[in-house]
Amino acid sequence: MANQNDSFIDEVTAELRRDRLFVGLKRYGWIVVLGVVGIVGGSAWYEYTRAQDAARAEAWGDAILAAEGSDDAAAALAAVDPAGSTGRQALSALLAGSAAAEAGDPAKAAADLRAAAEAAGAGDPVLRDLALLKAVIAAGPTMGAAERDALLTDLSKPGAPFELLALEQKVVALIAANRREDAVTLIRQIQKKDGLSEPLRRRLAEMMTTLDADPEPVAGLDAQLPADTAAAPLADPAAAPVAESSETPSEPAPQTAPAAN
Repeated sequence: MANQNDSFIDEVTAELRRDRLFVGLKRYGWIVVLGVVGIVGGSAWYEYTRAQDAARAEAWGDAILAAEGSDDAAAALAAVDPAGSTGRQALSALLAGSAAAEAGDPAKAAADLRAAAEAAGAGDPVLRDLALLKAVIAAGPTMGAAERDALLTDLSKPGAPFELLALEQKVVALIAANRREDAVTLIRQIQKKDGLSEPLRRRLAEMMTTLDADPEPVAGLDAQLPADTAAAPLADPAAAPVAESSETPSEPAPQTAPAAN
């Protein structure tokens, strides 16, 4: 008898649970359905936007490659539509500046490279610094000494992505300004820095030889630049062009893969 009562109670309890479940589904089932529809719709939208981004990036890459092969590559590259992407806009301006520099138009090269740096902004400090460094090199004697000094001082801050190359350009400017002792002192400081590449090491040694100084670092030397070196303009803009370093990183090659938005 007890077993029958227990079985009856279990059946009643199960029925009550089913009734509560059905009531809950009637009351809140639409929320579950809406959630499933939202998840499916969100996934479909994500795939659609990703495909659209890939198509725009591919079209931009094809346009860049076509522009580079045109007769006036600098103008063609500058005219490529970035399709609303600041990253592509910065890369287009960077490539246009490099093409203008190769075509012998330093003013346009510097303008395009500055535009690339502005487009990159704080969101891409590496691309920004690369564009500014190339602008200094491309402008050469057309850039004012004070402006060049300010840019190189910012680019050569400790930890900056192109610190050593910017310091090398400072040396070039010091030599052009006939500040030979300051140039030697700065070269010694660069030679003691970590991460010095072999090509840069050789260029520094060649400059030391030109300055009639020992091309190799002097052990125990801890000389510092005079206090007025950083404040004074590095060189007269008409004195000599800032030589382009063969180690200046080249801009990323255009690809047909998706680019940053």
